[in-house]
Amino acid sequence: MKRVLSVASEAVPLVKTGGLADVVGALPEALAGQGWEMRVMLPAYRGVLDRLAATTVVWSDPDLFGGPAEVHLGKVGTMEVMALSAPHLYDRAGGPYSDLHGDFGDNAERFAALCWAAAAVAREGAEDWRPDVLHAHDWQGALAPAYLRYAGASLPSLITIHNMAFQGRVGADKMGALRLPREAFHRDGYEFWGDISTLKAGLTTADAITTVSPRYAEELMRGEYGQGLEGVIAARAGVVVGILNGIDDRVWNPETDPECISFSVTNISGKSKNRKALQAEFQLEKKIDEPLVILVSRLTAQKGIDLLPPAVEELVARGGALALLGSGDSWAEDLVRGLAARFPGRVGVRIGYDESLSHRMFAGADAVLVPSRFEPCGLTQLYGLRYGCLPLVSAVGGLADTVIGASPASLAGQAATGVVFHPVDALALRQGMRQLCDLHADRRIWTAMMKRAMKSDLGWSRSAARYAALYERLLAR
Repeated sequence: MKRVLSVASEAVPLVKTGGLADVVGALPEALAGQGWEMRVMLPAYRGVLDRLAATTVVWSDPDLFGGPAEVHLGKVGTMEVMALSAPHLYDRAGGPYSDLHGDFGDNAERFAALCWAAAAVAREGAEDWRPDVLHAHDWQGALAPAYLRYAGASLPSLITIHNMAFQGRVGADKMGALRLPREAFHRDGYEFWGDISTLKAGLTTADAITTVSPRYAEELMRGEYGQGLEGVIAARAGVVVGILNGIDDRVWNPETDPECISFSVTNISGKSKNRKALQAEFQLEKKIDEPLVILVSRLTAQKGIDLLPPAVEELVARGGALALLGSGDSWAEDLVRGLAARFPGRVGVRIGYDESLSHRMFAGADAVLVPSRFEPCGLTQLYGLRYGCLPLVSAVGGLADTVIGASPASLAGQAATGVVFHPVDALALRQGMRQLCDLHADRRIWTAMMKRAMKSDLGWSRSAARYAALYERLLAR
């Protein structure tokens, strides 16, 4: 079995702040079926080592960016984890990137240390294990392929962009602290407008670049999406591949989900019972015949939260309701609270993060709203499809790749699985909501779309096969 080392800042079930963790945590098991053994290297944040079984130290460094460090090999479930223990970098209160006072000031060094250790293990091995390929994720893992290249190592590497908006940008004065060669500080290296971009370091040195959807790979070559690095992506277009994310279709399964009343594509009667429970949980009016729509999201401009008011007005005017779960920017939280105050009994809002509640929301709602301005892949719409909760999405990134918009052609061909709107503005979103309500009013069409959505192949098998094929191509080179 061939070996791959995955380098990331988070992975389910050990630590999660977003979709990155879901992907990193799902890939090892999915790739095992493709003949690849994947180990995940991530920081040993406080409490991580306590959750690993049968740990052994397989690598050490007496001075890793300011202090001693060890890599502990252990398991969580079926996933083999190489946890980098460096107390001076990771043993602190708060999340992986910040505490109550904001981002940690040494994040650049913290994740450079992770990449340095990963590159060392990739070059030299750890005990009797050495990878055939190194797979880095986002800016936190981006220096791993860079350190390999700067050391002259021939081991193939790739980097996956989960969100181009986060680039690990720091001042050029950190060059020495990050152990970066001065001669690579130029426009074709890791220099970015006079600063260091650790993400750019990985993009210019990895043998392949992947994004989490094919559409996002194309979008990143354009200025409106590339975040200043569109030229780098365009220049390396020949090695850029879009591989769509999957979801854990065992965890997200309406037939076995412990958070809801069971239902399936062959027996959808439980859906109406979940709907009534959701109405009660959000204190919505009980006699709502029109769409019960949900939004489960970070509340930020990227997610299109500022576009909501006209669409919600349309939904309420048509007799529908909205249940919303999320947290984020203060202005966005104020905006959605204002909608709840304006439309009592029709708009219900919960500020915060609640995984269990999100399952109940998908199980009980008719539709899920995802009006993002950009979306590398998106998992919310995939959960919606799985639960027959039809997505209303903007035509960007992975949203466009996974939802077949209801058009005369797709409806006639019995292919539609949701509503897609474009451009990403308030008018188009309102029109999308109007179309959603019209479709919902025709129970025959709506039920057919719902069952079609639930039959979508959303698991990891196809995506894992594409990653495995890419690894093979890199080895063949």
